[in-house]
Amino acid sequence: MNLKTLFAALMFTAAGNVSLQAESVDSLFIRTDEIEITASRIKTTLPKASRIAHIMTADEISAYPVQSVNDILKYASGVDVRQRGPMGAQTDIGVRGGNFEQVAILLDGINICDPQTGHNSFDFPVDMSDIDHIEVLEGPAGRAYGSSSLMGAINIVTKTAARNAASAHVEAGSYGYVAGGASAAAVKGNWNNMISGSYGRSDGYSRSKQDRLNADMEYKKAFYKGSFDNSKIRINWHAGISAKDWGSNTFYSAKYDDQFEHTVKSYTAVQAESTIGGIHIHPSIWWNHNEDRFELIRGSETPVPYNYHRSDVAGTALNSWFDWKLGRTAVSAEIKNENLVSGNLGEPLDNPIHIKGTDRDYTNGLDRTNLSIVLEHNLTLGKFAMSAGAVGTYNTWNGRSFRIYPGIDMSYRLTGKLKAFATVNTSLRLPSVTELYYSVGGYKADKHLRPETLTAYDLGLKYTDYDGIQASASLFYNHGTDMIDWIMDITLPSEQRRWESVNFTRVNSWGTELKASFDFETLIPAQHILQSADLAYTYIDQEKVDVEGIQSRSTLEYLRHKAVAGVRLGILPGLTLGINLRYQDRAGSYTGTDGLVYDYKPYLLTDARLQWQKERIRLFIECNNLTDRQYIDYGCVPQPGIWAIAGISVTTF
Repeated sequence: MNLKTLFAALMFTAAGNVSLQAESVDSLFIRTDEIEITASRIKTTLPKASRIAHIMTADEISAYPVQSVNDILKYASGVDVRQRGPMGAQTDIGVRGGNFEQVAILLDGINICDPQTGHNSFDFPVDMSDIDHIEVLEGPAGRAYGSSSLMGAINIVTKTAARNAASAHVEAGSYGYVAGGASAAAVKGNWNNMISGSYGRSDGYSRSKQDRLNADMEYKKAFYKGSFDNSKIRINWHAGISAKDWGSNTFYSAKYDDQFEHTVKSYTAVQAESTIGGIHIHPSIWWNHNEDRFELIRGSETPVPYNYHRSDVAGTALNSWFDWKLGRTAVSAEIKNENLVSGNLGEPLDNPIHIKGTDRDYTNGLDRTNLSIVLEHNLTLGKFAMSAGAVGTYNTWNGRSFRIYPGIDMSYRLTGKLKAFATVNTSLRLPSVTELYYSVGGYKADKHLRPETLTAYDLGLKYTDYDGIQASASLFYNHGTDMIDWIMDITLPSEQRRWESVNFTRVNSWGTELKASFDFETLIPAQHILQSADLAYTYIDQEKVDVEGIQSRSTLEYLRHKAVAGVRLGILPGLTLGINLRYQDRAGSYTGTDGLVYDYKPYLLTDARLQWQKERIRLFIECNNLTDRQYIDYGCVPQPGIWAIAGISVTTF
């Protein structure tokens, strides 16, 4: 009995049980072997990559009971999604025990991280229907994505239209939730253009002590993507804007339950690809603009004035590679400037800048420029593949000399479908401006924080059979130095406690990931009820978990256990039912609104989506947290109970 037959027999016997759901490479078995990934400076297809990357395709995403990118990543076992508001209102995303500041967030390969804070990194201008696939890369990714990718990277890749088309969707549900959007694409010759817009709002699921909405949310998004492609050159460009308002509940302080935040983010980028004299070149240029207003007491600047921040990130990069008899070599360079002005972050400005629409000025700021140079070589010898190189970085802010961070990814194909891999990578991360300067409202920052550095080791096996089974197992170990976190000494009297930003001398962690996906329509073609099932489990053990008397915001609050499970059933022709489970057990503790300290409790959530699709019409009804479980992902912010949504989407050609 071969491996495929054995797995099929075992899973058919247990078909009545719900299995684990992961960020498996294409759990719905859309062919991903031709998708180009960017796990290194040299783009390559998934089977040829030395580094293991996880792909979530558009078809897979459309089957999940989700309304935002944040929600999608809940089903990735190695990703920690800490929601402080539903429907993507505000979410912190970590990878492999890291925090939200340590992950690079990219839109079509362009880094869109905000130097002010990583809290709002997921304010994407794209609608869910714009997404082609999502790449999740776990572990340091400095060679591919720069210095912000200490623990990993998440790249949102948008669609390129294949033909003239238009689509629209609308949905509504619990707590006054309403959302909708529309898109159109025009394709003519070598030119391709796509535009989309979306809107959503919700009353939220909680109220303040004054009986006012404090978890409400409203967003507006617009996105345009264009391209020109002929046999000699490909140019693509995008522009997008996201405006969002949300009641921040007790997000940043347990003492105030009527916080509010408003952000406006815009993104522009131009990229090109061509080959000149045997050298493949890929230049890019981008500019991201971010504005943020935080209200500790919603609608009132008494006694605490609003916090205003504005940041501009502009950069340019040139990536190039060429083939020769010893393989493929890449040389890249990037220069990026981060400029922030604020009412309370940074050094005092010589000339204050007026804040539009107010009677106040930006009085503080910070300007820093980062230079990165990458040298990388890819080599394939029979069944062996390797990608090795280093990134060298220099930043005008920290006063350090030019530093080099090497890494190597290796894989060996044991059989046609089984591959062993091993990686060793290093990286660094500069502190955010908030970590350096936020010293108000019970917080004390340290502007002399050192950059974080990490060395990560990964070893594992991956089995890929696009005719039915995909599975992987890996062990990883991370050695972190000067890791940054906000900590509080809870042995002090409550009136003396404050959050302080510090460099932990050393934080080490090890863990394991197990994943499997099964396509039963291929394995057992005689039946069409059980279509697919996926499972994944991640375990992490981190040192310094039990630092007596110290409460952490992130470094000591990580997911020790995370298991995700999913099964997809065919009920009738065109009608499918997806059921997803998610179990999480978090280390650490938090301070409640009553001033007492509580440990995080494990929880199990059940989500489901019933979907009917025929030609150009799709109808769905979904429910999150079916068992109405009460749980907390972050601090003292309770999450919503059962939440139901129904919607329809229509596409025309």
